[in-house]
Amino acid sequence: MRTLLYGFGQKPVLAALFLINFLGTIYGYYWYMPQLAETPSIFLIFVPDSPTASLFFTIVLAFFLFRKNTPLFEALAIVTLFKYGIWAVVMNLLVLLVDGQLPWEGYMLICSHFGMALQGILYSPYFKFKMRHLVITGIWTLHNDVIDYVFGMMPKYYSLMSYMPQIGYFTFWLSILSLFLAYVLVIRPRTQKMELL
Repeated sequence: MRTLLYGFGQKPVLAALFLINFLGTIYGYYWYMPQLAETPSIFLIFVPDSPTASLFFTIVLAFFLFRKNTPLFEALAIVTLFKYGIWAVVMNLLVLLVDGQLPWEGYMLICSHFGMALQGILYSPYFKFKMRHLVITGIWTLHNDVIDYVFGMMPKYYSLMSYMPQIGYFTFWLSILSLFLAYVLVIRPRTQKMELL
């Protein structure tokens, strides 16, 4: 495990992941262009959830390449990578269940978003954020849920629109789970180390 963790921190791996996430972020914003064109300007920052999550991680990776940490972006990255990664996997599986089929893009989204969630977990040992950073991240994340499901800015999966109340409820608890996971993986281990000193 230590060897694997050491490998994740090497510059060639970080540079490759930076490029992958950078290109994925650009594609993600492009994918949202039709919805963004119909979105009121006040909500624009809250609509492209997944590419913004990968943007947070791209920024983190850029700092890692220079052996530096950026705690707030690390907190935002782990929470949003896991949340929107798992969310997209579940939504595309629901589309498959409801429609009985899924276009190839749906399978691509399942794989890429599962990778997003996995990245957040795998890099958690490198993150150095504190409780205040997680609180800010929690405000951002839960506020985003309000924008999506109260103001109707959620990603458009048209075959699932009749299930929006249930999806909104699921998303809220997925946000709570993502914040709890960030606490367990990053903050609690550091707190326990401090108590041993």
